[in-house]
Amino acid sequence: MKIHYSEQIPSCTFTKRRPRGRLLRYLDYTQGRAASKLQINSDLYINPQPTLCMVSILSSAYSTFTPISPPLLSQRKMAPKPETPVAQKSASRIKESDPVIPKTEAQPIAVGQAPLVSSYNDRIRPLLDTVDRLRNLKVMKEGIQLPTIVVVGDQSAGKSSVLESLAGISLPRGQGICTRVPLIMRLKNHSASNTELSLEYQGKTVPTDEVHVAEAIEFATKEVAGNSKGISNVPLTLVVQKKGVPDLTMVDLPGITRVPVHGQPENIYEQIRDIIMEYITPEESIILNVLSATVDFSTCESIRMSQIVDKTGQRTLAVVTKADKSPEGLLEKVMNDDVNIGLGYVCVRNRLGDESYENARIEERRLFESHPLLSKIEKSIVGILVLAQKLVQIQANIISKCLPNIVRQINEKLTSNVSDLKSMPQNFSSVAEAMIACMQILGSAKESLRKILTKGEYEEYPDDKEMHCTARLAEMLNQYSNDLMAKGVRRVRILEEVKCISLPNFLPRAAFLTVLQRKVKGISHTPVEFVNKVWSYVEAVVVSVLMEKTDSYPHLQCSTRRAANNLIAKMREQSNARILEIIEMEKLADYTCNPDYIICTFMGIINENSSQSIMEIKGFGVVEVGHLRQYKHVAEQAFDMRMRMTAYWEIVIRRLVDSTALHLLFCLQNLVSRELEMEMVNELMGPYGGGIERMLDESPSLAGKRGRLRESIKLLKESKDVVAVIMDRISLNWD
Repeated sequence: MKIHYSEQIPSCTFTKRRPRGRLLRYLDYTQGRAASKLQINSDLYINPQPTLCMVSILSSAYSTFTPISPPLLSQRKMAPKPETPVAQKSASRIKESDPVIPKTEAQPIAVGQAPLVSSYNDRIRPLLDTVDRLRNLKVMKEGIQLPTIVVVGDQSAGKSSVLESLAGISLPRGQGICTRVPLIMRLKNHSASNTELSLEYQGKTVPTDEVHVAEAIEFATKEVAGNSKGISNVPLTLVVQKKGVPDLTMVDLPGITRVPVHGQPENIYEQIRDIIMEYITPEESIILNVLSATVDFSTCESIRMSQIVDKTGQRTLAVVTKADKSPEGLLEKVMNDDVNIGLGYVCVRNRLGDESYENARIEERRLFESHPLLSKIEKSIVGILVLAQKLVQIQANIISKCLPNIVRQINEKLTSNVSDLKSMPQNFSSVAEAMIACMQILGSAKESLRKILTKGEYEEYPDDKEMHCTARLAEMLNQYSNDLMAKGVRRVRILEEVKCISLPNFLPRAAFLTVLQRKVKGISHTPVEFVNKVWSYVEAVVVSVLMEKTDSYPHLQCSTRRAANNLIAKMREQSNARILEIIEMEKLADYTCNPDYIICTFMGIINENSSQSIMEIKGFGVVEVGHLRQYKHVAEQAFDMRMRMTAYWEIVIRRLVDSTALHLLFCLQNLVSRELEMEMVNELMGPYGGGIERMLDESPSLAGKRGRLRESIKLLKESKDVVAVIMDRISLNWD
C-alpha cells in the first residue's frame, strides 16, 4: 500500500474545517473505525490533518466496499485489476504541485469485509432512517424542512435511467413525461438475498416486486394524478430494500418541458416549475441535476432553476448522462464548469434497451477505460458506483449538519402549538360552565369599554387610533362647537337690525326673543346631527370590542351584536329627545348684559366727524360704521340689540356644547356600568337569543382549528421521540 500526503481531496465532499458538535464527532468516529478495520487494497492518500485523514481513509475505504449487485460482484472478482492513470505514477514522480486525486475505483470485496460494511451502515443507517421516519410523519407540513436529495432535469435528460441504475429496478418509461408526480425513492441495503419493494401513497402501502414495480407506479400515478397526462404534487414513496443498493433517499421530480403535448394542460411548464422550486428552494435540499452530454449545459432549464436558488452551486451535484452519445468536448465541459456546479460532476453511461444492470456497469467501465476521449476523464468522476458513493457521503454530511436544527425547530413548534391550544376557549360540557364563561366575557368587554370610552386608557389598542375613544370624542366635540359658532354668529349689517325696531331709545323684549328664536331654530339640526354621529361611532366601538371578546364563540356573536345594536338605538333615541328639549328651553329664556363701555366707544366713532368707516370690536370683528352716521338717532339702539345678542349667543353656544357633552358622558357611563350587561342578559335569555346553551355548540372553524392543533402536537411529539432516540444513541456512542 502506497501512502501519499496531500492538502486537497477532490473526490471528498467533506469540508476541511474542524468538526463541531457531537454529531460530527460521531460521524468521524464511525468513519474512522470502519476504515481502520478495512484491509485496503488500493493506493491511499492521507491528509496530514487528523480529521481529513480519517475522511480520506473512509473515502478510499468506502470505495472499496461500494455496494454492487451480486452478479456484478462475482464478475468483478474474476476480472483482473486494471492499471489506472494514478496507479501508474511512481511516488518519486508526484510533485507537491500535482493535484492528487483519491482513487475511487471500486475494488473487489473480500469475504471477511462484509461485516465491516454492515458495521458502517449500522451506524449511518439510523440517521437516514430518522429522516425518513420524519418524512413519513409529514413533519414538513409543520414548516420543518428535511435534508433531501432532489433529482431534477429536463425532459429526456435520463433521470429515470440514473435512478434505475442506482436502485437496480425498472421505472416507467415512454415518450413525454414519465414521472408525473414526485417519486420519493428510499433505497435500503440489507443482507437478505430477496428484494422487498413497496409503494406508499394516499395513506396505503402496496407491496410489489421487481417485475411489476413499473406497472404499480403507473397505476398509483393514475390514481393520484388522473388518467390524462397532467401532473400532481401529491408524492408517491417507493421503498426498495435490496442487497447491494446504496443507502439513499431521493425525490425524483417530473422532467421539465415547455411545450404541452396532446392531453397536457397548457400551463404544464408552470406547474412543473412550481413543484421543482418548492423542493429545491430549502437550504436543506441537495440538487442532483441530471444533464445530457448531448446539449449545452448552459441552455438547460434545470440549470437555470437551480441557479436561482443556489447561486454559488454549493448544493448542486451534476450527473452527465449519455456520455457515449456525445463524447466530444465532454472533458472540457466538466473541467471548465461554466455553469458553476459546486459539488462537481459525475459522468455516466445510460443502460440501453433490455441490457441488464450488471452488463450496463461492465460496459460503462469499459467505455471510460478504453474510449479515446472518455478515458481521459478522471476515474473519480465517472460511473454509477462513484455517483452512489458521492451521494451517500453528501447525504450523511447534510444530515449531520441539519439534524440539530431540526431538533430545535421541532421543540419550538411543539411549544408554540401547545401554547396556542391552551389559549383556545374552553369546550363547555354544561350550562353552568357556559354561564360562567359568558359572565367572564361580559366582564372583560365592560372593562375594555370603560378604559377606552371613559378613562382614556388605550393599552389594549395602542396602534388603532379609532379605538382611542376619548380623543376622538373630544375632536368631534370641538368640531361641534365650531360648527355652532360659524352658524350662529353671522355678519349682519347693524342697519338691518335697526329696521326691526319701531321705537327709538327703546328695546322691547319681544324683538330680542324673536331674533333669538330665529337664530336657535337655524342651528337646531346641528346638535341632533352631532349626537347621531357620536352614537354611530360608539356603536362601532362597542360592537368591535364585543366581537373581539366573543371571537371564539360564533353562536354568541349574533346575540351580542343584536344586543349592542338594540342598546345603542335606545340610547340614541333618548339623547335626541334630550337635545331637542334643551333646544326648546333655549328658545324660551334670555339674559341681560351691560355693554356700556363698548357703546361709548362705538358712539364716539359714530359722532366723530371723521372719514373712518370701519371699526374693530371684540365679539364683532370688523364692523362698517360709515353708513350709520345718517341714522344716529337709531344707531345706539341697533348696536345695543347686536351687543346683547352677541353676548347672549355665546352663552347659548357654550350651554349647548356643555350640556350635550355632559349628557353623552353620563350615557356612556351608564352604558358601560349597567345598560350593556342588562341588555346582553335579556337578549340571551329572550326568545330569539337561543340561550346560553348555544355556547355548548363549538363552531366548525373552531373545532377544526382545535383538531389541527391536536394533530400537529401529536405529530411533533412523535417526531421529537424519533430524533431523541438517535441523539441519545449518538451521545452513548461518543461517551
